[in-house]
Amino acid sequence: MWRFLAGVGSTLVLVMAGFFIWQSQADQNQPLIPDAPAQQAMADAGAKLAFADVADPPRADPKSKEEKRFNRFDKDKNGGVSRDEYLLSRRKAYAKLDLNADGKLSFDEYAVKTAAKFGKADGDRSGGLTRAEFATTRVIRKEKPKPNCPPSLRMPETKDEADDA
Repeated sequence: MWRFLAGVGSTLVLVMAGFFIWQSQADQNQPLIPDAPAQQAMADAGAKLAFADVADPPRADPKSKEEKRFNRFDKDKNGGVSRDEYLLSRRKAYAKLDLNADGKLSFDEYAVKTAAKFGKADGDRSGGLTRAEFATTRVIRKEKPKPNCPPSLRMPETKDEADDA
């Protein structure tokens, strides 16, 4: 028992000593950030930058996304979106699904694309999909195009690169 208490006591003493040493190091007034280089050194570094030929940066469209969306809905261009204009896209989508044009949407009409996809994937016409057949039903999304960004400006890494620039 005494060994345990002696171990705990010595551990506490070591922790406290480490804390006080750490505090004394932190109290020294050493700047954390070095002083800025002289203006001449900055001018020399700026002259050595390797600039790429950069065309004019792309300009943003003056109309915001919301303005464009509003203009798509405002079919009669009167500066307001009526209820009929707002629901027009839903009516068109509904009309595509309502195959018999009776104004009612049955489950078969609603699921026609999914049923056709299932029928196309069911190659052996067994009424069920195997793992291989199911894998053919995965959604293939188009890859988004990468933005065309100009190259970044960088400092030359070696003296030879600086002399070439």
